[in-house]
Amino acid sequence: MNPKFAIFCVLIATLSFTLNDSLVKLLSQDFPLHQIVFIRTVIAFTLILIFVVPLEGGLNKLKTKRPFLHVARGIAIVAANATFFAGLVVLPIGTAVAVFFIAPMLITSFSAIILKEQVNIYRWGALLIGFLGVLLIVQPGTSQFDWFYLFPILAAVFYAITNTITRHVGISESASSLSFYIQLTFLFVSTIVGLVLGDGRFYEPTHHPTIGFFTKEWVWPTEPISYFYFGLGGFCATVGTYFIAQAYRYGEAGLVTPFEYSALIFAVFWGYLFWNEIPDLLSGFGMLLIFGSGVFALLLEARPDVRIGFVRMVKSYTKKGKIGPLK
Repeated sequence: MNPKFAIFCVLIATLSFTLNDSLVKLLSQDFPLHQIVFIRTVIAFTLILIFVVPLEGGLNKLKTKRPFLHVARGIAIVAANATFFAGLVVLPIGTAVAVFFIAPMLITSFSAIILKEQVNIYRWGALLIGFLGVLLIVQPGTSQFDWFYLFPILAAVFYAITNTITRHVGISESASSLSFYIQLTFLFVSTIVGLVLGDGRFYEPTHHPTIGFFTKEWVWPTEPISYFYFGLGGFCATVGTYFIAQAYRYGEAGLVTPFEYSALIFAVFWGYLFWNEIPDLLSGFGMLLIFGSGVFALLLEARPDVRIGFVRMVKSYTKKGKIGPLK
């Protein structure tokens, strides 16, 4: 176990994943999901073989004694991506990511039930507060509720399954093999879907944007910026899958998952940068509850000296306008 390295990895992964989500949303106006995933995966697959695999010790690291778990993990993450992007087409990215954050709660639950990891009552309480934040954003039973919120929730279920499997197989498998077989699954599925839907035979301009996103005809990009988005998306997918696998290999799920809440900050930033999206008051409060519960869960897991240092640093900042030395 290496908690500090695990935390670093999950922060890099969430930054990469949220940027990739933004790029998919940008590309969804002109290209179908299967094409975006296929091109992104080819790029990611190439980067993994050229850079990640040699870094981890060569092709021998790709050998596995648990192929069925890799298949299950790959199918789960493909399902998570498909359902999340189905909602992302019509939902603001910050909102979609916030709703998706029922996933860390599910991961903690699955880890306690399936992997028998210890989860104390305080961490459960923090996760329940986060769930309340999700409810404030979704607002079930009101006129603000949109059925498309169910897509990121469903994506969260598949993502929780993915990372529970990652935690289970990561003890014996390398990060390069975990990244490799994920991308292999994406490549296989996007190829099959592209062969079935790529000619646009099922696409109708009157279809809902989400349906159109799955059934559009494959078309080659004509604008240079599109090639840049595809390339950057492939890079982000490579970085994200590698570092999230490392995070769950080197840290307990209960420690790693609170840091995934950093994706909320990144998603709101990308949403404002690309689409000028600003969450409304209630959604913003829900996001704060989700983020706060994650930080609280983190502090519960920290050593007493780390907690004391954090509090003293905050007090120093508020009194002096800057962070003073900790004695």
